Amino acid sequence: MPEGLRDASRADWRQLGDITGEAFADDPVNRWIFGKTEALKPVFSQLARHLYLPNGICHLAGDGGAAMWCLSDKHKELGPLPTLGLVWTLIQHGSKGAAKRALSAGEAMSREHPKAPHLYLFTIGTRKTARGKGLGKQLISPTLSAADNARLPCYLENSNPANSGFYMSHGFERMKLFEPGPGGPPLEAMWREPRAV
Repeated sequence: MPEGLRDASRADWRQLGDITGEAFADDPVNRWIFGKTEALKPVFSQLARHLYLPNGICHLAGDGGAAMWCLSDKHKELGPLPTLGLVWTLIQHGSKGAAKRALSAGEAMSREHPKAPHLYLFTIGTRKTARGKGLGKQLISPTLSAADNARLPCYLENSNPANSGFYMSHGFERMKLFEPGPGGPPLEAMWREPRAV
């Protein structure tokens, strides 16, 4: 691990959610889903706590950046109680219809998800004050190197066109664009074949 980067522990779920929520505050797809930025931090915190910390690979770059990954064969469904908690959070903090849009987006993403084994990048982002300092590269590089060593492809859904160049610079290529739901801005499905080590 590069200096300043560490594996997140189960106790870091709020920090993962706070950083990710701030990072995605201006994201077109997340703004469409949630309607209000107040919903982002609690939703990402719950997903970190119930899905990505127990089943995935999560990294923190100090308090400036965070990433959440998981293997494609890992359990990616919330249980009944966390699902109810997530819906309640969306009702409390999102705009009207946020829960319905979130379910629609989840179904669309699941439908488009590649079947071949891969490493899935759910989120990567930095706080606004930490941008332009190389934290994104620092966060993504170790896991991509591990995927290369394991000869494992990687997949993500890019929800902000401004980030396409970043992902392409790390070997991802566009597979297709798809809507997360009726009237939603497109998600860009991106795939990265493992590189020779």
